[in-house]
Amino acid sequence: MTHTAFITGATSGFGLAAARRFVAAGWKVVATGRRAERLQALVEELGAANVHPAAFDVRDTAAMEAALAALPEGFAGIDVLVNNAGLALGTAPAQQASLDDWRTMIDTNITALVTLTHRLLPALVARKGAIVNVSSVAGVYPYPGGNVYGGTKAFVSQFSLNLRTDLHGTGVRVTTIEPGMAETEFTVVRTHGNQAASDALYRDASPMTAEDIAEQIHYVATLPPHLNINRLEIMPVSQSFAGFQVHRG
Repeated sequence: MTHTAFITGATSGFGLAAARRFVAAGWKVVATGRRAERLQALVEELGAANVHPAAFDVRDTAAMEAALAALPEGFAGIDVLVNNAGLALGTAPAQQASLDDWRTMIDTNITALVTLTHRLLPALVARKGAIVNVSSVAGVYPYPGGNVYGGTKAFVSQFSLNLRTDLHGTGVRVTTIEPGMAETEFTVVRTHGNQAASDALYRDASPMTAEDIAEQIHYVATLPPHLNINRLEIMPVSQSFAGFQVHRG
């Protein structure tokens, strides 16, 4: 039987790599994202029989509902929901941060994620499916400038644990993937388009790749149905934990 994965944020980074990984394993993929041209390129790359593109902004609930209602029969049975769409905006300390950036992160990383999850839960329960939520080490370990981004990812991780509790007995599995440093478009988005800042951050650091994380997403989604990975925290070897900061004076 062919399985179907619903992957948000599939136009770049982890989501794009995950779409490729699932299709390579014989899955069908509903690929969502704001950039329709990138979704179309993915369809051309992987085949219309394997990928259904759904172009919408996850913050737009009406557009989300319309996209779900328009799923063709071959893609309508969702076995795995990969809540990957999310972003960080800004690196400034809280007292200098943009409130608009904060609200965008909350609307995308929290509100959109819970809206889509709520909408698909009945189908996932019926199919004894799985939910893979992409969180971050930023939800566990604070760092300067992490403020609201870290808060949103802490929500994702805690929401996942509570989902797991509520779904007890249904057969639905829930996992959070919590990556550390991985080189994607993440830092370019966070710095509002500063490619030089992104290059400087990852230079000589041997960061993880989108494919590394996609492999983990596929791994937890395809475990035997009696196994659940609650959370998977993963970092490159080059990254570890910083010490406490102390202000003197």
